[in-house]
Amino acid sequence: MATTAEYGLGPFTYPRGWFMVAEASEVEDGKVLPLRFFGTELALYRGQSGNLVLLDAICPHMGTNIARNTTSYVVLDGQVEGDSVRCPYHGWRFGADGRCDDIPYHDGPIPPKARLTKWQVEERYGCVWAWHDPEGGAPEYDLPAVPEWDDSAWVHWTIDHLGELDCHPQEVLDNMADAPHLGPIHGSTLAYFENELRDHVIIQRQGGGHRTLAADNTLLETDTFYTGPGILLSRLTGFYEALMLITHTPVDDGRIKAWHALLVKSENAVATEEDVATARGFQESSRLAFLQDFEVWSAKAPVFQILQIKSDGPFHKVREWYKQFYNPREEAAGRQEKMNGKYFTPWLEPAPDAVVAKGRY
Repeated sequence: MATTAEYGLGPFTYPRGWFMVAEASEVEDGKVLPLRFFGTELALYRGQSGNLVLLDAICPHMGTNIARNTTSYVVLDGQVEGDSVRCPYHGWRFGADGRCDDIPYHDGPIPPKARLTKWQVEERYGCVWAWHDPEGGAPEYDLPAVPEWDDSAWVHWTIDHLGELDCHPQEVLDNMADAPHLGPIHGSTLAYFENELRDHVIIQRQGGGHRTLAADNTLLETDTFYTGPGILLSRLTGFYEALMLITHTPVDDGRIKAWHALLVKSENAVATEEDVATARGFQESSRLAFLQDFEVWSAKAPVFQILQIKSDGPFHKVREWYKQFYNPREEAAGRQEKMNGKYFTPWLEPAPDAVVAKGRY
């Protein structure tokens, strides 16, 4: 696996930002979901209050992974108590704040070091999102808004779990500037293409034909943007008006887990069962189109220095933008000021003004 250090991104192994860690439906009442992200074993559960809790999973007492056990009577009898969770090995109980609040065989003071790191989580759009910051700071930007989620004309997505991939996320972010791959991989015939950098957001606007997601002689227009380093949303037209989600999260240095989903707008004020079936079919087409990229990433060699030609587009700008998340947050504003602006691919027209004006980021 290629590492962050080999790409020269910055001093932090994993980037700062909001990342998906689970589908909300995976969190079963009374059970702890084991996860691994950012090189760390994690425990996710829903407390009896209904709130989600995400903690480091390694018990400070004797190193037990509190999330990876199915046979302990602690687990069989109910590991989640209120909003707290018990270690399956010795029964130490940790509250939603990560502090140990009970040792069943001990009446004395609880050691101050008996605590697990608590992660900030949000549950939105059927997903569980966690804030990761190697400096331990609070979120510096919000999760992207999805107003379509609350519109009854739009069919809610299901989450496509694409699995894990030995690929550094840098290779995925390169796609934002990569106009030349759209023809060979996706059968696109581009009419326009441009990038814009706006602080923690990177935007790709493109329009053209598409052999998978647009009808014959229909212009597929996509307004695609990353909010931070791991959450891509793309508003698109073609066969249907839709909103695509592609999100990836580092598991270990050089390994990611990815998901895909698609909201689809129906022609009715309230989507019907027939609309749902149609949306599911279009989401499958979208998933297959994205897997064309996924197949390349699964087998390509890491590229620390792109053999870039002028006609490739602004790969170097995207990589510089991406570095802000691997460096101290006190440097972020200066990096953003230096990089903000529009960037173009020489052989393609920029996006029309009307397309730019419609953007919602």
